[in-house]
Amino acid sequence: MSQSGSQAAAFFRDVRQSKVVWLVRDENGSPTHLSAGGTRSLPFWSTSPRAQRAAKIWGHGLRVESMPLDTWCDRVLPDLARDGLVIGINWNGPRLVGWSFTPEEVLNRLAAVD
Repeated sequence: MSQSGSQAAAFFRDVRQSKVVWLVRDENGSPTHLSAGGTRSLPFWSTSPRAQRAAKIWGHGLRVESMPLDTWCDRVLPDLARDGLVIGINWNGPRLVGWSFTPEEVLNRLAAVD
């Protein structure tokens, strides 16, 4: 399994267990990434330490915040789907890279976790 694949698997396992997702943000919101194909991703992490590493890499005064998994699934993911964004999952490494999924794919994967 690739590094990104193992990070994605860890995300779904961790958030199903903890019932919390983590994000980084500042007073203007959360950073997004525009792929070469023109798709905009909004990243989330499964643990506070993972999100803290991302905030440190990106810098610019970003802070780490948590969100209940139910709120994320019921409110945030539908809004992101309407806006055409995809979800970055546990991005890591010096350039913060990893897999992204549509909000629908995220919900399906969460439902499939034992």
